[in-house]
Amino acid sequence: MVVVLAEILIIHHLILFIMTLLLHVLMFSLLSGGLAEVVQNFEQECGQFFANGKSPTTFTGSQYEQICQTLNNVAHYATLYDTHNRIPVYSAYKFEGIKKCNRLNKWHIEPQIDDNEAGLSMAFQWNVRCRGERQALNRDYVNSGFHRGHLAPVYQARSQDCADATFTLTNVAPQNPSFNSGKWWNVEETLAKDLERLIFCKHIYIVTGVVPGTCQIKQRVNVPSHFWTAYCCLDHKNRCLPSGGVIGTNDNKSNITRMTVAVLEEELQNLYRTTFRVFQ
Repeated sequence: MVVVLAEILIIHHLILFIMTLLLHVLMFSLLSGGLAEVVQNFEQECGQFFANGKSPTTFTGSQYEQICQTLNNVAHYATLYDTHNRIPVYSAYKFEGIKKCNRLNKWHIEPQIDDNEAGLSMAFQWNVRCRGERQALNRDYVNSGFHRGHLAPVYQARSQDCADATFTLTNVAPQNPSFNSGKWWNVEETLAKDLERLIFCKHIYIVTGVVPGTCQIKQRVNVPSHFWTAYCCLDHKNRCLPSGGVIGTNDNKSNITRMTVAVLEEELQNLYRTTFRVFQ
């Protein structure tokens, strides 16, 4: 009888331990808000965000991380991130119409970029320990004089979850306030409205990126010299028809130039000083 009672107590304590462990896992999941998976092959893991499954040019080197930006176990877009400059190179995503999503206005970071053993969880900065050795942190932008400029923007998000997933610091770069709230916002809005009218498109893909500049905020985060975006409307033969590109200077003048994708690729080749293809 004593042995049986002892076994029951052991089982009872084991059940309590398992329930407590599961509760902690659940709480961590709720606090973290989702996943942001760093991958080795964009086209295999994030191919759904690229026209014909082909990613834009991915630079080589250990400073670049390929991220499938995922929230609540659903991938929403892809980001090539530059850990040296602590800004993205570009974010690629599908456009499925204007959904009028709300803004989260709370920022995630990617702990796994600084710590390989941190797991895949995207997290709010106050929930994790991260020194930001390879990524930007909220404090970098405070009193910097720059906005957190989205690459994959809220206005073009496919769903509310997608809009929430854009609020990660791996998807933003320092943006001149007047440029962000003025001409570049007009580019994002006008592009979305124009693309909604292309009802014959099978799929619409957008890539938005930045060009590193010569200045930094707080000697940590590069301030891009340019923001650029390009779209591809796939026709029934999977050709990018129509397509187009825009590039703008990240300053008070905010010079905006619209062009073909081919001309944009030439401009980016001059700015990046290497061959660059937006749509393969």
